Amino acid sequence: MKAKIIITPKKAVLDPQGKTVQNALEHMGYSGIQGVHVGKYLEIDLAPGSDREAARKALDEASHRFLSNPIIEDYRLEIVD
Repeated sequence: MKAKIIITPKKAVLDPQGKTVQNALEHMGYSGIQGVHVGKYLEIDLAPGSDREAARKALDEASHRFLSNPIIEDYRLEIVD
């Protein structure tokens, strides 16, 4: 099993890196882009036989306490086979 965690800035938070990427894309001729949000993507390999719900609970806690900054970031956690 793998855990996939996507961390992105909250919509209300200024994202200067995303704005820089958006400006670069527009200068390169890519039009119609309304916004870019730059975040983090993590893939975590889980040990064979791991309990799915226990892993989800532990990684949800780790995502909230360590991997993301809940004041300015949102995260999405997915456990896949």
